[in-house]
Amino acid sequence: MTEPALSSRYDASLVESKWYQAWEKAGLFQPDPDESKPAYCVTIPPPNITGSLHMGHALCYPIQDLLGRYRRLRGDRVLILPGQDHAGIATQGVVTRQLKKEGSSPSAIGRDKFVERVWQWRQESGDTILRQFRSLGCAFDWSRSRFTLDDAYHDAVLKVFVDWFEKGLIYRGKRVVNWDPALRTSVSDIEVERKTVRGKLYHIRYPLEDGSGDVTIATTRPETMLADVAVAVHPDDARYRHLVGRALMLPLVGRAIPIIADPYPDPEFGTGAVKITPAHDANDFEVGARHGLPMPVLIDEDAKITAEGGVYAGLDRYEARKRVVADLDAQGFLVRVDDYDIPIQISERSGEVIEPLLSEQWFVRQSELAKPGIEAVRAGEIRFFPERYADVYRDWMENIRDWCVSRQLWWGHRVPVYYAEDGTAFAGLNWEDAQAKAGGKRIVRQDEDVLDTWFSSGLWPFATLGWPETTDDLRRFYPTSALVTDRNIIYLWVARMIMMGLHFLGEVPFREVYIYATVLTEDGRRMSKSLGTGVDPMGIIETKGADALRFTLVGQAGYNQDIRYSDRRTDDARNFCNKMWNATRFVLMNAEGGAPQTPGELEPADRWLLSRLAGTEKTVREAYDRYDMQESAQTLQRFFWSEVCDWYVEIAKSRLTDPERRHAPLWTLLTVFEAYLAMLHPIMPHITEELYHHLPLANKAPFLMAATWPDGVSRFADDAAETRFERYLEITRALRALRAELGLSPIKLAPVAYYEGDLEGGADVVRTQAWFERLEAGACPDKAISATVAGVDLHVPIAGLIDEERELARLTKDEEKTRAEVEKVEGRLANPEFAQRAKPEVVERERGNLLELRAKLEKIVERRRLFGGS
Repeated sequence: MTEPALSSRYDASLVESKWYQAWEKAGLFQPDPDESKPAYCVTIPPPNITGSLHMGHALCYPIQDLLGRYRRLRGDRVLILPGQDHAGIATQGVVTRQLKKEGSSPSAIGRDKFVERVWQWRQESGDTILRQFRSLGCAFDWSRSRFTLDDAYHDAVLKVFVDWFEKGLIYRGKRVVNWDPALRTSVSDIEVERKTVRGKLYHIRYPLEDGSGDVTIATTRPETMLADVAVAVHPDDARYRHLVGRALMLPLVGRAIPIIADPYPDPEFGTGAVKITPAHDANDFEVGARHGLPMPVLIDEDAKITAEGGVYAGLDRYEARKRVVADLDAQGFLVRVDDYDIPIQISERSGEVIEPLLSEQWFVRQSELAKPGIEAVRAGEIRFFPERYADVYRDWMENIRDWCVSRQLWWGHRVPVYYAEDGTAFAGLNWEDAQAKAGGKRIVRQDEDVLDTWFSSGLWPFATLGWPETTDDLRRFYPTSALVTDRNIIYLWVARMIMMGLHFLGEVPFREVYIYATVLTEDGRRMSKSLGTGVDPMGIIETKGADALRFTLVGQAGYNQDIRYSDRRTDDARNFCNKMWNATRFVLMNAEGGAPQTPGELEPADRWLLSRLAGTEKTVREAYDRYDMQESAQTLQRFFWSEVCDWYVEIAKSRLTDPERRHAPLWTLLTVFEAYLAMLHPIMPHITEELYHHLPLANKAPFLMAATWPDGVSRFADDAAETRFERYLEITRALRALRAELGLSPIKLAPVAYYEGDLEGGADVVRTQAWFERLEAGACPDKAISATVAGVDLHVPIAGLIDEERELARLTKDEEKTRAEVEKVEGRLANPEFAQRAKPEVVERERGNLLELRAKLEKIVERRRLFGGS
């Protein structure tokens, strides 16, 4: 397309909306149909349908877009497949709150009507975040968008469940789960927030059954003692070895419980004796299972005391705590109460404190499924970036527990288990399938629970490509190439996708896993709406542009664990956009007479910049390949701002206005800009596309997004040219420093500088860029300030450039002040009390300060001598 002249001002909103629509209309988001090209596929982590864009999304999804754009430029046929997760608990919560506002509730309208209502909400409001991804510039293939509850995906989920059920990998059993009393469902670890609150540690005396003594235990949850079934001590704890096997009387209840030996108690913590309540603590459950202990349930699904609690039955758990503590005190069992920091878990969805609860649920046996997944990472079939996260993965997989996959909700994949009249369970793809398996037994009902959201999302890399059907997409793009995700779901999602992919397809689901950093506020706090520290990315996009936001976040993304967001950084990124815009306008202004197709004779500055371009390409390409976007972004910005704009453009200006010499610098600039925009395109796609379309290039691609990576610039690599020209710049910088010492403002021409040594043909570069009218060989005949660099002595005469008398007076005053500061710090360091009492880092800081002051004083004295001071 023919572009109008590049406007004088960069407007992100106009540029970004224009190009996103153009890319989509041109079909650039779909994979190239040429199957001879290497396949590259990413299936994006499906955001919840309840979600709206936050800063974590604004980092995670542009990284995936970056990878797709980069691999497309490298010649791959790229598929970045989007979609959404049905988000069982979150979505059910949203619609439940809507019903409450209407004076209704899920139970009032029934399951079927409630599910219909959720589907209605999903159609009206569930695509918000996908629209926001477009605002970020994410080039995802929307024609292939999937949803974890669409019909085909649902069939895939049922197939996995039925297969595992029939192989004995899924079973019904009792274990301690995270129970949300408000939502009345079990929740996964990722759906709870861990907090530390100030509470109490209660020390309770448990008397021996025979009255010969007692054992004191400490607990933060004294109400649970009503369901204690044992007290455990470590087998190596000499304090209790003689008591193992004897019985204690449970206070308030009067029931005898055994003292058992188990490796779980830590002899160094508290009294070393631990009360065991298997139904309300995951660790206690494991102890109880090892010892075959009973597991009475004391707290029910509403967090109230059951009949097991005797006189406390029916009380809320916190009211029961007050009553139990009061009664323990009254009966002489309460030894003492200490203030104590207590770790608790809060449900993210309801805000309720999680109750560990023994509950009958559906579980997946994971130990055998985990073994191939451990081996795949060990053998390098899957690589983690950064590598340290492979250890996190292996540690969890090697200590894996069975997975609770059922939830007490209505929205989600309903557990495909059907019961016959006699209670026999059959897993089936539907009622008819289950009835066929049941034979003569009549199926009468389906299980009421739904599956954990992480169960269905575990199929994401292959179900989105059409599995269990053998589709073209599955054949072409599985295994996928990369997964970009958060460190908090390595075991909840990454590990389970690996296990499922290996089990059902015999191949890993992805080759590489990149764990991106957590976005914090500028002062290092967690971003949160509730804490008032959240920042709305859409507001940033509207005011400063998506490219500026992408550069701010992606430009910090490497192997770090956390990154900081600040408006200041985004302002800097927007200024970078303006710099590129204005530099391109400068090039276009000089190309109005036509762009040269050949460079003509290249000068040292041209060869230097082209060689630096080759080095930049190599650095950026290798950084993209290893997921070090920070290195890519910083290298590109440094190259453009410093080497292209600050040096080359300034050096080339005089040649560009000379009809006899303009071809080489103009050709060089166009060559550099074309390659540079391609390299930056994955990070800042919109502005690079706009600028690319204005460049007068031969054989230009219809879109930069569909162009090719600038591999060819490697031919410009020239170490000798770089070394030679860098020497010119080093000498130039030294002359600029001498000017600064004289207080001469930059760019304003000074009369003359002298040099002794060989400038190797760089005299004109040094003279013009150090801002002198003349640069003469030989020693300076007058009083001057001097420096030596790169084997060259430099001299700048001071006559006429400075008021020597005034300068001497200023230097004399500075010398007096600096000497006084030196004496003060020397005295402090010589004081034995300071050296003994001050922190080592304070002493070290003062020593460094002294070195700096002495160096400053030496320089002042040297300058005073120059102006006749003694």
